[in-house]
Amino acid sequence: MIRRYCLMLVAAMAVSFASAVSAQSFPAKPIKLVVPFAPGGSTDLVARMLAERMGPLLGQTVTVDNRGGAGGTLGADLVAKATPDGYTLLMGTVSTHGASPAIYRKIPYDPVKDFQPITNVMSVPSVFVVNPKMPAKSMRDFIAMAKAAPGRHTFASPGIGSLGHANVENFAHLAGIQLLHVPYKGAGPALNDALAGQVDALTDNLPSALPHIQAGRLRALALLSPQRSSLLPDVPTYRELGFEELSEGGWFGLMAPAGTPPAVVARLREAAHRAMEDASFKAQAEKIGGVSMANTPDEFAQQIKQALARYQRVARVANIQPE
Repeated sequence: MIRRYCLMLVAAMAVSFASAVSAQSFPAKPIKLVVPFAPGGSTDLVARMLAERMGPLLGQTVTVDNRGGAGGTLGADLVAKATPDGYTLLMGTVSTHGASPAIYRKIPYDPVKDFQPITNVMSVPSVFVVNPKMPAKSMRDFIAMAKAAPGRHTFASPGIGSLGHANVENFAHLAGIQLLHVPYKGAGPALNDALAGQVDALTDNLPSALPHIQAGRLRALALLSPQRSSLLPDVPTYRELGFEELSEGGWFGLMAPAGTPPAVVARLREAAHRAMEDASFKAQAEKIGGVSMANTPDEFAQQIKQALARYQRVARVANIQPE
């Protein structure tokens, strides 16, 4: 019994020593930050903001790798199955860890068990926008148009099961209207077709939509946020319009594969938090309406579980199913 205890103690000490050595030498090569959506969207923007500032703090390049498709699940699955050594990370979102897992019956990863949360990074409102060619000047106008022509008006999303898909389907259910869903392989392509008038509307994160709203290329009708944004003070929230359930925007958080050594997770979290404290990062976040969500791995894990539960309910109530 004593011999067995001693062997267990030696093994535990060896693991602890290996973890400490790993932390001291980490990172010894460039780090890949996977964005599970196409370039040009808000996830891509936030990831590049973080990567640009984390690299110098870690002494290695942090490269953004866009792997869009299937509502973000392809990129997320790539990271879930990567070697858990801290060199392959994910910019996870409410889509990859809430909406998509709630909608897809056979998702290739477990949003809770297959990932090690590091820290949430930023929360941003999302905004429902239409092409200016649409005669709707307000959300009430849009709802009236949709009720007059069920299934005729289109909305774009970053993909089936994405946050943009789930949020619009939930809104349509609550408003009693029917819209035609047009999925894309990322927020960037969806936004481009909304700008071109190929689709009537979309819900997009505020950072990527804001310049086009300000330039008059898109018209904002409602904001998914607990309160109005100082960047769009004249745009009402869904809550103000009577949709109490629609009050939470999306978030972007840093994750690693499950099994990543705790010391490496701590090193990455420290660098991420220092990057987020950078004055230029804060200024850029403020310009896009972002709010810091820096927290601990355990706190972030709870946010992931809450998002998953919320969108499981949304998928059930709005009867959202893969097409």
